[in-house]
Amino acid sequence: MNSIENFLAAKTYAVAGASARTHKYGYKVFKALLAAGHETYPLNPVTEEIEGHKAYPKIANLPIVPEALSIITPPEVTRQVIADAIAAGVKHIWMQPGAEHEQASESAREAGINVIDDGSCILVLLARQS
Repeated sequence: MNSIENFLAAKTYAVAGASARTHKYGYKVFKALLAAGHETYPLNPVTEEIEGHKAYPKIANLPIVPEALSIITPPEVTRQVIADAIAAGVKHIWMQPGAEHEQASESAREAGINVIDDGSCILVLLARQS
């Protein structure tokens, strides 16, 4: 399996940068993972709930360690999100276009995490699968 197939084969997901605002990319990614039937947790430090799902400020606050993490945050935020993901034991990270952080990607790969940071978009792949 390639990196993307491995990511999509995960059982549990978190979306860093999930948003309650329906026009935002973080909302669309969160909804697309739910629609695809994935157990998905929203990560957002300033929102309490997204689409009836409790939002968590960061990975350490989740009730489980998600296997996969989709990141839709500015690069300076991405760096901390990835540090938290490494500490938590996340296995797969997909930085959506615009969220990439080169040093953080390198750190995650060194920690043995499957990293997707090539500008590919999860929404495009999920749309193809449906």
